[in-house]
Amino acid sequence: MRWAFNPAVMRHLLNLWPPFFFTGIKVVELAEDYRYCKVELKNRPWTRNINSSQFGGSMFAMTDPIYPLMLMGSLGKEYMVWDKQADINYITPGRGKLMAEFVLTDNELEHIKQQTEAGEKYFPDFVVHVKDCKGELVCEVKRKVYIRKKPKYRDTSQ
Repeated sequence: MRWAFNPAVMRHLLNLWPPFFFTGIKVVELAEDYRYCKVELKNRPWTRNINSSQFGGSMFAMTDPIYPLMLMGSLGKEYMVWDKQADINYITPGRGKLMAEFVLTDNELEHIKQQTEAGEKYFPDFVVHVKDCKGELVCEVKRKVYIRKKPKYRDTSQ
């Protein structure tokens, strides 16, 4: 399955993944180094709620697997990564196409490696801003991620 972690292949796989495909979520860009990702939520009749604004569950879903995926791609096969906790704060009704950008910095990745060097669990927080096509904030999603080196890569000499 190493071929699946090629960023171009992964982007297409995510766009065909039923939770994204059927809800109008599209990964527009995934950087070669997995440090940047842009995701859009299309405006479709089946993605709107009774108030004709975007369904909150779709906004939440568009942020769901992205940071763990980016971290797996950036950190490599030595690490286990998954979502641990999330919280969403709806600021204003989302109308039209929505967009979210995800960024991993060198400092964040270095800090994660330092915190997990001896095999410890680490739970960094990431904040995602979902915006409308005017660039106005629609909601803020806080995601806590579990990261730990896989057992065979942990330092057991300590």
